[in-house]
Amino acid sequence: MDKVFKALADDTRRRLLDRLHENNGQTLGELCERIAMTRQSVTQHLAVLEAANLISTVRRGREKLHYLNPVPLHEIQERWIDKFERPRLSALGALKRRAEEAMTDKPSFVYVTYIASTPEKVWEALTDADLTAAYWGHRNESDWRPGSRWAHVRTDGSGIADVVGRVVASEPPTRLVTTWAAPGDEDREDRHSRVTYEIRPHEDIVRLTVIHEDLNDEGERSDVAGGWPAVLSNLKSLLETGRTLPQEPWLVPGH
Repeated sequence: MDKVFKALADDTRRRLLDRLHENNGQTLGELCERIAMTRQSVTQHLAVLEAANLISTVRRGREKLHYLNPVPLHEIQERWIDKFERPRLSALGALKRRAEEAMTDKPSFVYVTYIASTPEKVWEALTDADLTAAYWGHRNESDWRPGSRWAHVRTDGSGIADVVGRVVASEPPTRLVTTWAAPGDEDREDRHSRVTYEIRPHEDIVRLTVIHEDLNDEGERSDVAGGWPAVLSNLKSLLETGRTLPQEPWLVPGH
């Protein structure tokens, strides 16, 4: 607890936690963008936060991603705030813990790619039905407004949707969040997964992150781990060269 209070006593470290609360899973370079401080100084502050268990880090290839860990803050709340309204706040705390435990039981998949394009063009490629048909083999059809239905429709003229869901968040051209379900499971929330597309300018290129969460089991995670790289490689080729790959990448042996 002493390390937590020491870490929170510094304004820069509180701002770093705020940055991760706004957009979790950032690199050192991304965290430095709006802080007038050297990378070495920011690294030292992050080390203090990590020692206090307020952040955790994950390696993704050459990148080191930083994630907010709210557990120590929750413990402070339980010790210093809950005592004043213990019955009501304890019930809420228990509900939150059960929800977090349920979430951690479900596997997820994260994929990052860099594309020589603009955020606007990447957004269009993800939401334009004709473009998705070109590189995905399915038309992603929706008006892409929060709350609207979307469908992953075959391009063979049958009109059959293999995936359906709802638009959770739509913030063009930087962030799109959708739920995914089989058509028969559309009304079963326990069978939904969630996909977040994060589109960030990275100097003269775009950093596209796809996060597929709440997958039902490791078998489903294995399926999406083979599918997403193939689809996004085809998208990257289309935006950078004007052509999709010479053969459908999901039909390559091993996918």
